Amino acid sequence: MTEYKLQNYSDGSIFEDTGWLLSDPKAIKPSLIRAVYKKRELKVGPDSLGIYKYADWLPVNRFLKNSSSTVTYKSIKLSERVKLGNLFISFSGYWPEIGADMSTCSFKETEAYSVCARLTDKERGVMVVASVGNTARAFAKVCSDNNIPLLLIVPEDNLDALWFAKEINENVKLICTPSGTDYYDAIELCSKVCSSPLFFEEGGAKNVARRDGMGTTVLSAATKIGEIPDFYFQAIGSGTGTIAAWEANLRLIEDGNWGKKKMTLIPSQNAPFTPMYDAWRAGCRDICFADEVVAKENALMIKAKVLSNRRPPYSIPGGLYDALKDCNGDVESVTNNELDAACSLFKECEGIDIHPAAGVALAGMIKSLERGNINRDSLIMLNITGGGEERFKRDNRVIFMKPNIIIDNRDSIESITDRAERIFRRD
Repeated sequence: MTEYKLQNYSDGSIFEDTGWLLSDPKAIKPSLIRAVYKKRELKVGPDSLGIYKYADWLPVNRFLKNSSSTVTYKSIKLSERVKLGNLFISFSGYWPEIGADMSTCSFKETEAYSVCARLTDKERGVMVVASVGNTARAFAKVCSDNNIPLLLIVPEDNLDALWFAKEINENVKLICTPSGTDYYDAIELCSKVCSSPLFFEEGGAKNVARRDGMGTTVLSAATKIGEIPDFYFQAIGSGTGTIAAWEANLRLIEDGNWGKKKMTLIPSQNAPFTPMYDAWRAGCRDICFADEVVAKENALMIKAKVLSNRRPPYSIPGGLYDALKDCNGDVESVTNNELDAACSLFKECEGIDIHPAAGVALAGMIKSLERGNINRDSLIMLNITGGGEERFKRDNRVIFMKPNIIIDNRDSIESITDRAERIFRRD
């Protein structure tokens, strides 16, 4: 439906999307690829299209039902509290009073509706998504509503994140890694499962549809404000959303109707798990863990569990390191106590609950302000990536998804693929 080509970030080469490409098939070295859209000037469609009102800049082949888009508004009470003149909040979640109706309460819906709409009849297998919660919930909803085969892989300790307003259809299955495992374990198991021809990886940050879906948060902000913001704040686990914000910013500059600014990107991580913060502050392109065991323990200690990626797309060309370098950005670190305080502050001022990761973003913004690195009259975009869950659960009775099977990724690949295949084939 949308006309586009793909481009290798490293060498600029442009090539056709021949079907679910996650990298340049001719490239010798790893690099992220980008979508290059035929329409260089963004025309926003009606709100009734949900996220597809930004279809000019989404690599989609169809429109799926029940999508929603991010809502951006100018803050008054929180803005006054933190002494900012132009704070714009891009809210992805459930907040009926402002028109936000993402039933999973997370901006991961922007990814899922874009990724799943990129699928064509050529992809006849089962898509596999690894997640620690919000992404799994979003993909389960989208695939269930639109009859798309999906296998989720989620750590058992994160099952409490898999809640829904209605039963998930049988085309969506769930495998858990055992208690005590984390996101990286789920990613490893996903890779092993996809050695079976029945399955294919969604692709995470490598999937242009995922990034461009996330980038609609910036399109929401720019079209509301009338120009590109000066500063951008978000919490990061993989950093994919911030990469997406950078790429959307570059498209808006090329469009020419929204100014020529490059937003200063300031993402935040949840301490004590801060691999990208540590690498960036050390001036390093590569992330190095002195002790993998300690890294895993730290990942399990943070309150914002969705920020626990131990192998983020930070170093890869076109990844977060390059994004931060290009815009003179920075990374903040936020403790569990600081994110709790930020969540309470947001609810007190704005009147809605937000997810822990969104609290990390707000706390990171406050830290940057306290250091005096930001002009308080600057145009600031605060990406609230999830919220309204408490409100949604008051308004709706929720149902929890149960795993079809639990698999240890230390098992043999033959055993893993056989057991994964069986949960689909017995239907």
